[in-house]
Amino acid sequence: MSEIGLGVKRDWAAAVELFRKAAEQGDAKAQSNLGQMYARGRGVERNLAFAYKWLRLSVEQNEITAQKALHEVEPEMSPEQIAEGERLAREFRDRTGQR
Repeated sequence: MSEIGLGVKRDWAAAVELFRKAAEQGDAKAQSNLGQMYARGRGVERNLAFAYKWLRLSVEQNEITAQKALHEVEPEMSPEQIAEGERLAREFRDRTGQR
């Protein structure tokens, strides 16, 4: 696994791309992982609105690790960043039908 470096050199950017592919298909764990990557700036530029988007989508599928991560990220966010994250999640839901 690229994220944890088992058998390969740790490659955050490669991990982000793998998580993104699965997240775009609605995989809750991948959405949680991708949200955490955005929250920490690992493999991508730190972006709390994108972190919120992916974590929110994952929480809606009852992913517990995403809920914890979202509670950690929200206090760092401005109301505008949260609104942007909500907008991005809504657009994803509308485009993919994820509910």
